Amino acid sequence: MAVKRDYYEILGVARDVSATELKKQYRKIALKCHPDKNPGNKEAEDQFKEASEAYAVLCDPEKRQIYDQYGHAGLEGLGNGRGAGFDDIFSSFGDIFEDFFGFGSGRRSRRGPRKGEDLRYDLTIDFLEAAFGKQTEIELEKLEPCSACEGTGCAEGTQPETCRHCGGTGQATRSQGFFVVKTTCPACRGTGRMIASPCARCRGNGREMVRKTVSLKIPAGVDTGSRLRLSGEGEAGDPGGRPGDLYVFINVRPHEFFQRNNNDVVCIMEISFVQASLGATISVPTLTGERELEIPKGTQYGDIFRFKGEGIASLRSGNRGDQIIQVEIKTPTRLNKKQEELLTEFSRLESDKIGNKLKNLFKRR
Repeated sequence: MAVKRDYYEILGVARDVSATELKKQYRKIALKCHPDKNPGNKEAEDQFKEASEAYAVLCDPEKRQIYDQYGHAGLEGLGNGRGAGFDDIFSSFGDIFEDFFGFGSGRRSRRGPRKGEDLRYDLTIDFLEAAFGKQTEIELEKLEPCSACEGTGCAEGTQPETCRHCGGTGQATRSQGFFVVKTTCPACRGTGRMIASPCARCRGNGREMVRKTVSLKIPAGVDTGSRLRLSGEGEAGDPGGRPGDLYVFINVRPHEFFQRNNNDVVCIMEISFVQASLGATISVPTLTGERELEIPKGTQYGDIFRFKGEGIASLRSGNRGDQIIQVEIKTPTRLNKKQEELLTEFSRLESDKIGNKLKNLFKRR
């Protein structure tokens, strides 16, 4: 004969555990090992039975006192769970099973018509379309209420009938081990209704696959990863159930000149060595056209300039970011003889200038 394990050990609690902690620990084990959540798993079912027997004793102050004093032998004949059967366990703490598994107190939980499935649509747009928004249309295939029966699923002139399998409750009762478990009725899928004369077009489903054009307004400021929700534009639900939603996920094509940094627009402008040295006025493309930018004398490689309010609108506030212009100084690769002579003379003057600075530095020392 197998030796019974200690009830405290089974539940993984100390001998001085409080009633609240005891119940909390049992809930965890019940949720994990319940047979209805582990169909065909004999080990899980045995663990659940063992834990239920232990809790049935330890949650009862009188039985717990006897067990603490005399162990398993003291419980013989008192109905400790194994002797009394699991019906006593349900009567003792049916609220646990009600909370986790939806049975135990006799309440009905009818599911009713199911909501339609949500749909996803991936849409790729251009950079400027994302910056300024646009009104567009998208086409998709989805389940809509049947045009013949208007979504009832019934042939013309007929109505749904009460499900004969569950009596209209939407639940089926079955026995599993020591338990009587209520589940969704497989015949009516929890609706409590059956269609005796189904619609010939949709075969009683109440829905049919159609191709539909949906109007979509893309707000200014969307970016890759933005998600737009169109309520009720998903698939149709069961008869009487509301439709799902359509989620449009945005992907923005890269631009050949502009880059985005949050709500700012970044671009790189090349200028010549002469422009950087002497200063110049250059034309810079923006999202709305071209603007002139004053390049001051002595501009260095990587210097940053900014056009206020020439960026992208914020989705929340509508305020536009800035356009950031970074300059790069382009070194010429081909020079004519005159240019070489001028640059050579410039280089000589620069060398003399640096040499004089060094001489003055050493003179001061």
